[in-house]
Amino acid sequence: MEYNIEEIRHKLKKYGQEHLLNFYDLLDEKMQEKLLEQLNRIDYELINSLYEKTKKGFNHEESKIEPIDFIDKYKLNEEYKYYEEIGKKAIKEGKLAAVTMAGGQGTRLGHSGPKGTYDIGLDCHKSLFELLCDYLKEESKKYDVQIPWFIMTSRENNAETIDFFKKNKYFGYEKNIHFFIQGELPMIDTEGKILIGEDGLVKEAADGHGGVYESLLKSGMVDKMKELGIEWVFIGGVDNCLVKMVDPILMGIAIDKNVTAAGKSVVKANPHEKVGAFCKKNGRPSVIEYSEITDEMAEATDENGNLLYGESHILCNLFNISAIERMGKEPLPYHSAFKKATYLDKNGKVVVPDTPNAYKFEAFLFDAFGEVDDMAILRVKREEEFAPVKNATGVDSPETARKLYKNFYKLN
Repeated sequence: MEYNIEEIRHKLKKYGQEHLLNFYDLLDEKMQEKLLEQLNRIDYELINSLYEKTKKGFNHEESKIEPIDFIDKYKLNEEYKYYEEIGKKAIKEGKLAAVTMAGGQGTRLGHSGPKGTYDIGLDCHKSLFELLCDYLKEESKKYDVQIPWFIMTSRENNAETIDFFKKNKYFGYEKNIHFFIQGELPMIDTEGKILIGEDGLVKEAADGHGGVYESLLKSGMVDKMKELGIEWVFIGGVDNCLVKMVDPILMGIAIDKNVTAAGKSVVKANPHEKVGAFCKKNGRPSVIEYSEITDEMAEATDENGNLLYGESHILCNLFNISAIERMGKEPLPYHSAFKKATYLDKNGKVVVPDTPNAYKFEAFLFDAFGEVDDMAILRVKREEEFAPVKNATGVDSPETARKLYKNFYKLN
């Protein structure tokens, strides 16, 4: 595509971002084209508004926060069978697809590739991707149906992810695997200037797991799902090696309750565990982040001594495809995070900061929950469904995930 550099230069001047073309002449033709493509698609009004919001703190007093009802999977008794039958029927009819959000790198784990390619240290030495694929293959066999798997990558790791699957012959599941790329937003400094990366291009970061709805829609994956007869879509993260993407109970409840969204929760390990908690915000389903909840709310209990805000959001959610279409049409609000970002200064020198110096902007998947009138929350057991791999050591590390995985599958 041809880009008019003078038009782009004019737009950059309007928004005070002229510096983004400082090193244009030093780039080769291919990189110049890539830079112009970036500059052409940036929403500068959005970037300005996001910068202004970084100056304001979060004010939860603007919203009315209340506890949300949930169903405990292991206290269902005779209803268990009822929901299971409804869910099984829908799965067998090919109405379920799985989406795995896998746009991140394994940097925090000391791994130099996409997070999904990480080996958590099992004797079989299978990657997170292969563990999830094994699970889907087993479930497809159980229900005698091919469950399509949609994998969301990022611009940063897309090529490497696809290459990894090719080298591993798609783990024998090739016909059912579809890749799509999540969106990105520029990173800005404390003055609101967009950063230039070490390669001379705009420094961008993935737009968070909340971008999944818009990415599914824009990439044509929603249309593909419809062609396949999909009605329900499970969305989870790549770093939970115990994620249950195929759950007839969760599906059965969503269908029976006539809701377009459902989520899984586990009981908080303690009132101040660093997890988001399901709640109702202004009367609609939502999640309140641990950084946004007051100590008083976090510690509040009911008459039985149970936490009022004790249902952890574990990024295991089920949506009707109609809800995904609706959520994907309008961008979600963005949250800012202050991070360390390497960049090129005005002299073209690479700066590697010791302290946070830049804002990245992310949308959170649960911010879309307010678009649905009601949502079913299913409490499950942490040891059966939640073994995240986020930190190199300690809590939520390969060691803890490995132990949970081995215990669940009764491996030596």
